[in-house]
Amino acid sequence: MPRYMILVRATAMSEAGDFPDDPTLVPRMMAFHDEMAKAGVLLDGAGLFPSSQGFRVLYDASGTAQIMDGPFAETKELIAGYTLIEVRSRDEALAWAQRFPAPFPGQACCIEVRPLMGGIDLPSEDAERIIREQLATIKQGG
Repeated sequence: MPRYMILVRATAMSEAGDFPDDPTLVPRMMAFHDEMAKAGVLLDGAGLFPSSQGFRVLYDASGTAQIMDGPFAETKELIAGYTLIEVRSRDEALAWAQRFPAPFPGQACCIEVRPLMGGIDLPSEDAERIIREQLATIKQGG
């Protein structure tokens, strides 16, 4: 079955380490995740600390790694949390995402949903083949 990651985009508030002043947010989010778990689609989910607590590993064209500590400037490109689901179809992933509780009440925010490549617990020779097949299907418009 396809797996999808629901990505909660960061806001200035989440990057500042501020938590929304809404006492219903955590219970609503927990109830939603519980509903997904009971439906058998939830694999994992969590909020993320601000980017000031993280780092990036940047690779140049030769493959040399450089470490960059947060915070990172472009809030619109950062992730504040995620939920990983396994569903039967893109339509089912969309249906769950549309019911996702607004993570920052009173603020505009964005939730992005993307399919995961590959499969779970595959030998490397099968994983590469499956990823290539998935990418080929997307390029063909499927």
